[in-house]
Amino acid sequence: MAAPIPRHIHSSKPHFQWSRDLEPVLRVASGSEVTLDLRDGGNNQIRPDNIATAMSSFDASQADPAIGPIYVEGCEPGDVLKVEILELTPGDYGWTGIFPGFGLLADEFTEAAVPDAAQRVKLWDLTAAGCITAGSSSSGGRRAVFKPGVSVPIRPFLGVLGVAPAGAEALSTLAPHPRIGGNLDCRHLVAGAAVYFSAQVAGALLSAGDGHAAQGDGEVCGTAIETPMRARLRLTVEKRGGDGGGKGKKKLGSLLLTSPHVLAPPDPIDAEELASGGRYVALGVGPDPREAAREAVRGLLGWLEADKGLSRPEAYMLASVAASLALAEVVDMPNYCVSCSIPLRTFEEWRLAQRLPEMEAALRPLQG
Repeated sequence: MAAPIPRHIHSSKPHFQWSRDLEPVLRVASGSEVTLDLRDGGNNQIRPDNIATAMSSFDASQADPAIGPIYVEGCEPGDVLKVEILELTPGDYGWTGIFPGFGLLADEFTEAAVPDAAQRVKLWDLTAAGCITAGSSSSGGRRAVFKPGVSVPIRPFLGVLGVAPAGAEALSTLAPHPRIGGNLDCRHLVAGAAVYFSAQVAGALLSAGDGHAAQGDGEVCGTAIETPMRARLRLTVEKRGGDGGGKGKKKLGSLLLTSPHVLAPPDPIDAEELASGGRYVALGVGPDPREAAREAVRGLLGWLEADKGLSRPEAYMLASVAASLALAEVVDMPNYCVSCSIPLRTFEEWRLAQRLPEMEAALRPLQG
């Protein structure tokens, strides 16, 4: 049997709600490959040609546009839709922004606290000429430059991925939702990953959007490196109760998925970052995990200001794209412990530290 012909969807008609009533823009057979052109998380409102004024004119109602939906033939409620992310190609630019009233420390980054809109946005050059090449070929080795001496590894992923809900109520694309997915902002949705959704309606009605070139766990300021993106996906139906190929294995279609599951590829960036100097870690401790997370982020921002000379808005944006927020422990009540860490490789000094033995050896003959 011949493989289904790849199909393409342009970004001309985004939608901003998950709904069973949306008309499919494409119908495909199970096993089909689909390519989608995605707008960035700001609906392409922030661009190199308008960066000076974009923050002041930004329309939040246009945030997180999704492209789709796609109807997958043979997919019924209760079946599992397997979405294989085959390829992700980011645009030539990206941006990171701080929006008043949004983010983990929204009350500390108000318009009054940072009145200059230019200090609340960072434009990234994602072209080959604008990036640093470092690391192994397995990760691509490309790093986007935040400012001289500060860079982050590029690892593109999909911020928005989901299916339509069963209920009549339409759900916003701005948030993640139980069962259907949505604005997950999970950095494991990279090329090579397989994402599993429990179909809620016939055809599943899959949509995608919100391309990210890089992001830390937590996306603490509310944005990643937001970028337009082309995504190539393969969509396969796993029937409810299906056989997983013997040896006692079952496909995920036999499970009740109350939220999306992801089979993610190895993260080469994690290994390279940790092999190149480790991390700086700030901790937050308290009975409220959200407040503990806020304390940990404040601690990291303070270190970035004091030790790396960043402004507070710069520190907040860098933490959002490069730092990892994590629950360190959740069992020793009454308090939770949350960590916020950033790889030391983010900063130029790690390279000097790596070269110290080589430099010392070169100097010995000169020292007699």
